[in-house]
Amino acid sequence: MQLRITEIFYSLQGESRTAGFPTVFIRLTGCPLRCKYCDTSYAFKGGDKQTITSIIEKVTSYETSFVTVTGGEPLAQSGCHHLLTKLCDQGFQVSLETSGALDISGVDQRVCIVMDLKTPDSGESGKNLYSNIEFLKKDDQVKFVIGSRDDYLWSRDCLAQYNLSRFEVLFSPVHENLPAADLADWILADQLKVRMQVQLHKILWGDERGR
Repeated sequence: MQLRITEIFYSLQGESRTAGFPTVFIRLTGCPLRCKYCDTSYAFKGGDKQTITSIIEKVTSYETSFVTVTGGEPLAQSGCHHLLTKLCDQGFQVSLETSGALDISGVDQRVCIVMDLKTPDSGESGKNLYSNIEFLKKDDQVKFVIGSRDDYLWSRDCLAQYNLSRFEVLFSPVHENLPAADLADWILADQLKVRMQVQLHKILWGDERGR
């Protein structure tokens, strides 16, 4: 089995529960969404076909147990499920970064899912597959990328509507559009049970690819 891969690289995890840990990132090619703030549009097409065996060989060349499968939208390739399972079988701590627009019900239960709910400012909130919420495990994470006050209010409403506090919820400001301090002030004012995060990799290296 082969997957189309944009890049495999070793860096610090910039987001989510394992932020700061050295991590291998496997970026799959292709995405059915076109979010206005997307910073990985280079992964929409191209890439190289690689076997799962060769992918795992590359991952194991780095001395870390953390692996993140991302995109694009990794679940757009059906072989992603097989890759996730094989990585878990090898003993890696695997996370999947997914847009929330595609079905997650078949994802290996050992994988930590980091699932976006797309906000209105993304231009793709109509693609949210809310039925995915019932398939999330207690230790999975739901992420909102927030670009404005209106995005924040929408995200706050979703938090209540779908009882998302039973999961770990991440609020992240769009790096170029919303001052992080503004988002922090809103979260504190409303006493939300969410984790605010900033993109550590962008603070360290900007938009440098492979970081």
